[in-house]
Amino acid sequence: MKTFIISVLVCMLYGISMAQLQSTLEVYNIETGKREIILQENSHFEAPNWSRDGKFLIFNSAGKLYRLELTTGEKKLIETGKAQAINNDHGISFDGSAIVFSNTDLNGETDGGSGGSSKVYVMPINGGHGTRITPLGPSYWHGWSPDGKTLAYVGMRDGEFDIYVKNADGTGNETRLTTAKGLDDGPEYSYDGEFIYYNSMKSGKMEIWRMKPDGSQKTQLTDDAYANWFPHPSPSNDKFVYIAYLKDQGSDHPPMKDVMLRLYDLKDKSIKTLCKFTGGQGTINVHSWAPDGKRFAFVSYKEIKE
Repeated sequence: MKTFIISVLVCMLYGISMAQLQSTLEVYNIETGKREIILQENSHFEAPNWSRDGKFLIFNSAGKLYRLELTTGEKKLIETGKAQAINNDHGISFDGSAIVFSNTDLNGETDGGSGGSSKVYVMPINGGHGTRITPLGPSYWHGWSPDGKTLAYVGMRDGEFDIYVKNADGTGNETRLTTAKGLDDGPEYSYDGEFIYYNSMKSGKMEIWRMKPDGSQKTQLTDDAYANWFPHPSPSNDKFVYIAYLKDQGSDHPPMKDVMLRLYDLKDKSIKTLCKFTGGQGTINVHSWAPDGKRFAFVSYKEIKE
């Protein structure tokens, strides 16, 4: 359930229209434990990315990308050319020069997959016309290697969602890194490039894993009663933040559920619960750490009662 269109359908399934939804963009400070509201609107937006210079956040709403200046609070539409159905899988290159995004092709073609026609595109940081990187769909971006050469993404091929990598300039063929039955999702590189962190159903329920960039040394990191999704390694490489559903959701990550953000310490393998709220799909799908490694951004949600 990754695309904007499917997100709308899910909200409708739960009896919530976009007009009845309040989205709150927040920043969590891991040193103070405080939450700060940055933007709150009676609309639906998702998945903040923090710019590499720390000056702005980008997020998606209604198929478009927006830039929020942190010093002024100004929100600006980012030009994306013909890509007008951008979903919540987008991010910024390590050098800060480019944006990668996943856009749902509206012609309905899946090109070898099913469940959506999302493709991965790259464009300059200030916007423009994206260059398509993945010819096959559905493909959903999640990670960019620190050296800027490789993109990691989730693709459905022959009925299975697995993790793939491909050259960031679009050349060459994609390489499959996971082969287990069931969903593998959310691949993200550590800042030192040593690992790719991801979530997987390999154990029978959704847990956090990591592997080497070539797909070797797959290791399960969490094992508890929760449904654990979208690990985001910190700039210091010694921890990662992730979202956990309080109740098991199988292979789904629906919106408007009881969730918590948790911090995994890679040094001692301890896990700390940071905060609990209503969220899920759209809360923290992609990398959102501030450059200082002390803060990260996320979105919480609230149904507006008439």
